[in-house]
Amino acid sequence: MEDIHKKLAVDLFNHTWTLLDKAERTLDEDEEMLMSAWASRFHWSKVGTALNAARGEWQISRVYSVLGRAEPALHHAKRTLELCEQHGYGDFDLAFAYEALARAHAVAGDRAERDRYYQKGMEAAEGIKEKEDKDLFLSDLNSVP
Repeated sequence: MEDIHKKLAVDLFNHTWTLLDKAERTLDEDEEMLMSAWASRFHWSKVGTALNAARGEWQISRVYSVLGRAEPALHHAKRTLELCEQHGYGDFDLAFAYEALARAHAVAGDRAERDRYYQKGMEAAEGIKEKEDKDLFLSDLNSVP
């Protein structure tokens, strides 16, 4: 059963990205994207680590941000940061926790908090060891509205 949970967690996470990357989605695809992110997170809860949980929470926050739903985006972004802090995750994951908070606050219309977490993200980017990861992060952070 663990193999099934892991395969579904990975496949659903990747499917969510496929939908996030679409230039235009239908309302049904928006719902599918949200359900897919949640389903991935569920399956990781059965077989994954706290790091998988943090990344799943981050993806759920991202989906809610893309859908313009500030309150749940903020909730899941905060959960991402809590998990990173609780387990000592830094580097890429901590930086993306700040990105999620900046993005969610932007959706909520809170420019001061968006700017605060954007700056924290920029500071955290200095701790990203791999150049490719750092470039990906900075590209994502710079797409925060």
